[in-house]
Amino acid sequence: MEKEFYVIAFESTHYAIMIEKKLKEKYNIQTIPTPREITASCGLSIKFEGEILEDIKNELIYQKSDMNLLNIYRIIRVGNKKEAEKINWR
Repeated sequence: MEKEFYVIAFESTHYAIMIEKKLKEKYNIQTIPTPREITASCGLSIKFEGEILEDIKNELIYQKSDMNLLNIYRIIRVGNKKEAEKINWR
C-alpha cells in the first residue's frame, strides 16, 4: 500500500512553532517528529496532504518565510519504507 504526504522541515524549533501557529489557523496540518529520511536541525516538522500543497507554498511566500530555515518534502511510504523528495517551492 502506497501513501503520499508532504512535510515542512525546519532548521529552528522556534521557527517551526511560529509557522505552525500561522498555518493551523487556515489549514489542516499536523506537527510530527521530523522523518529520519530528512536531514534538518529541528526535530519538528509539519505534515499535510497534497491537496493543499499549492496553498501552503503560497502561504509561506505570503508570510515572507525565511527560505533558508525550511524545506518542503514529498514523502512516499510503501509498506514500512519511506522515501523523501525535496520540493522546489521558491
